[in-house]
Amino acid sequence: MSTSDLLTADRIEEIGALGSESPDPAALVAELVGAVDEGRVADPDDTGYALLVAADILVQAGDLADALALTTRAIAEQPDDDAYSRSKRGGLLLRLGREDEGLAELTALRPLLETDPDATYLVDDLAEAGRAETALEWLTAALDAIMDRTRTQQHESEDAQDEAAAMIYGLTQRRHDLREEMGLPHDDYDNLADRLRAASNHALDALDDGPATLLFWPQAEFEALLARWPALADSYPATWDEHRAQTERALADAAGLGAADLGVVAGSVAGLASFAEQAGSDPTDEETLDEYADSLDEVAWPPGRNDACWCGSGAKYKKCCLPRSRG
Repeated sequence: MSTSDLLTADRIEEIGALGSESPDPAALVAELVGAVDEGRVADPDDTGYALLVAADILVQAGDLADALALTTRAIAEQPDDDAYSRSKRGGLLLRLGREDEGLAELTALRPLLETDPDATYLVDDLAEAGRAETALEWLTAALDAIMDRTRTQQHESEDAQDEAAAMIYGLTQRRHDLREEMGLPHDDYDNLADRLRAASNHALDALDDGPATLLFWPQAEFEALLARWPALADSYPATWDEHRAQTERALADAAGLGAADLGVVAGSVAGLASFAEQAGSDPTDEETLDEYADSLDEVAWPPGRNDACWCGSGAKYKKCCLPRSRG
């Protein structure tokens, strides 16, 4: 089999972007399903992804029954990574009138809202099936549980604190959007969502007047940065996990606004100190930070889905920072 016959992640993504707007969506579905049937998916890890993209095209075309069949098949193909597929299946069951089955599928996944920053897809599937009130109830309960946990467990590990911060950000933003869609007035969690979004926009603002490149601090450097120059604490979030999540979201937002040639540059404390010393400038000054960023080699964003993530975690982009742009 030649490589030209293989269905790559880039091609799956391209088909997903075309969706039902293609003059022949049935041909796109056939291309995806055919590649799965014939074992022509370049990366076996993308088998479920291909089936879910095909299912989404069918949903857009109004063919919910066939979409359900493909979603069920995606679960069988990749049972060890099936939460997203099961959520989609639950939402489709609800929309097809099989309410007991659909709600049971989604309820089994509900605990993920307290542990997985990406699990707000559960809320989307509930809302799309006409269960917005249930979605809001689940979001609020998950936030209550996480906030209570952060108040009562003061000695959690740094990783646990980072995870809680990412969870709170994603849940408050999705809850805020849902309440706006439902026409509900602001409450305390909505106010928190506004404050967290404002902090995230700090990174996006850095793209407004200069090159579409963001200064990013790898984990060890981020911690060393705030320890050496505490004055920068007001310019960055409290945790590295939130820092990389904000950077990913800012780049995704910029791309959505039409920005091109996006990228990140990785800073180091030693590099910034040396740069500021040579320039005779304050390392905490925004202009110094911008000029320092300009002196660094840029890494293009976004990487390929199967490439190493730009944040330096060593994980594939699709498993690491890509989902953070949906927070």
